[in-house]
Amino acid sequence: MQVRIYRPAKTAMQSGRAGNAKDWVLEYEPVAPKQPDNLMGWLGSGDTASQLRIRFATRDEAVAFARRKGLDYQVSDENIRQQKPKNYSDNFRFDKLEFGRF
Repeated sequence: MQVRIYRPAKTAMQSGRAGNAKDWVLEYEPVAPKQPDNLMGWLGSGDTASQLRIRFATRDEAVAFARRKGLDYQVSDENIRQQKPKNYSDNFRFDKLEFGRF
């Protein structure tokens, strides 16, 4: 089975770096396509492995688990977040360039 190992991005509802952004996730790739139910219109599939998400503290633990279980895995590199340092006092600098005023 094909699995994907990645570190999820923080959700829009999170302001800090705690929570889901720390863990690595092992997720099974879908084997069967999802089909709509005739009565309710919900999407469903007989593939129960696609519902599994296993969390690990480190990338190496997730890779070791995939190797131990004999799974074909693909590791996605994490996106490093780059922050620009900001100061509140920069809003009031006298040499700040303002566009639109000439």
